[in-house]
Amino acid sequence: MPGLDRIDLELLAALADDPRITIVALAESLGLSRNTIQARMTRLEQTGVFLSYERSFSTDVIGFPLQAFVSIGVRQTELPRIISELARIPEIVQAHGLSGSVDLLARVACRDARHLFDTDARILSIEGVERTETSLAMGEVIPFRVAGLIGLARREP
Repeated sequence: MPGLDRIDLELLAALADDPRITIVALAESLGLSRNTIQARMTRLEQTGVFLSYERSFSTDVIGFPLQAFVSIGVRQTELPRIISELARIPEIVQAHGLSGSVDLLARVACRDARHLFDTDARILSIEGVERTETSLAMGEVIPFRVAGLIGLARREP
């Protein structure tokens, strides 16, 4: 991924402050032309800077108030297939590969404790999954954020 220049970082900072800001408003706030902003947005998108355009919202409002993190141990040689099968479980809203004693960490959303129990059973039924450990999320105390990192990058040479 190419390095980001000062204008890229200013653009990302503006987007972090207001994710719904329009191209025209970005151009005005940064003192650049709409075409320049559009070209930079296209380049940033093509280089993988933007992770997703999916709107984030609470799973509570669609009937899945119970959040949990499932640590998953797997047979490493079967990891690609296992990940593919996990991706087909709709209750898994996010997953990460980890180093250390846990291979994967999945964030799940469920209706209630019974639904969580059944979801864990489906994860365990995947060939190559050796163990799981489930921890209930009591509440998000620091949401995902990048504005602070953008601020650091803007200050560093």
